[in-house]
Amino acid sequence: MIVILGAIIVTASVLGGFMMAGGHIGALIQISEFVVICGSALGALIIMSPKKVLIDLVKQLGATLKGAPYGKPAYNDLFRALYELYMLGRRNGMIALEEHVSSPASSNIFSKYPFFFNNKHAVGFLCSSLRPIIDGKVKPDQLKLLLEIELDSMDEEHHQPIGVLTKAADAMPGFGIVAAVLGIVITMGSIAGPIEQIGHHVAAALVGTFLGILISYGFLNPLAVNMEFIGGAEMSYYRCVAASVVGFANGMAPIMAVEVARRGISSDLRPSAEELETMLKDIGKSK
Repeated sequence: MIVILGAIIVTASVLGGFMMAGGHIGALIQISEFVVICGSALGALIIMSPKKVLIDLVKQLGATLKGAPYGKPAYNDLFRALYELYMLGRRNGMIALEEHVSSPASSNIFSKYPFFFNNKHAVGFLCSSLRPIIDGKVKPDQLKLLLEIELDSMDEEHHQPIGVLTKAADAMPGFGIVAAVLGIVITMGSIAGPIEQIGHHVAAALVGTFLGILISYGFLNPLAVNMEFIGGAEMSYYRCVAASVVGFANGMAPIMAVEVARRGISSDLRPSAEELETMLKDIGKSK
């Protein structure tokens, strides 16, 4: 919703200023210019991007409309789920976690915490992080390197759609010039016509330049920055999971392993140590 509000403000500011200066909104409605600019940008995106990057770009653009899902409720559910899982592992041994890790959809621990449980990617990441330790395939001190490689890969994968959108945004003023030049070609073809017709063609050509610059700096580049922030929020969430799992695998007490996760998040989302302790004690009382 914030993205939509921002787009409305940008559009209203530009059109409002134009009309206040005596312009007529109809002069800006040049469908041919839209077709040239937007069609060229779409074609460039298809040329420069593999299929997966295009699909990820569409998904990330959709995420900008919803906003980052990693708020306080998401983190609180994560802390509770981690703590309860770690307590089970501490009491009954790591092998007791196998049923939850191998079948997360039927886990009676994960299902208690809907914000975490409904994030299938996060659940899968947690399970894949714990599985090598449960299976004994890696030593606890080797787990950190394993997770860092996976996180780096996730981060690179997230940045690829941002990169192609930024390149498309940077190209929009150029496509606007292309549309303007085509408009001037049309103008020169009717140079012997009435002055009103010539003026209309020149105005249409200038609209092409205007649209290319506006779409680039008013919409696409801000969208790319928004995608960057959402990706950063997602990576912070996964890094919290990874740091906590590494701490627990290296022998930290469950509450301290969750404390590691708490300290890794931004201050506006981070509960105080006292709030975390109260939250986790409630879990112990309910068992």
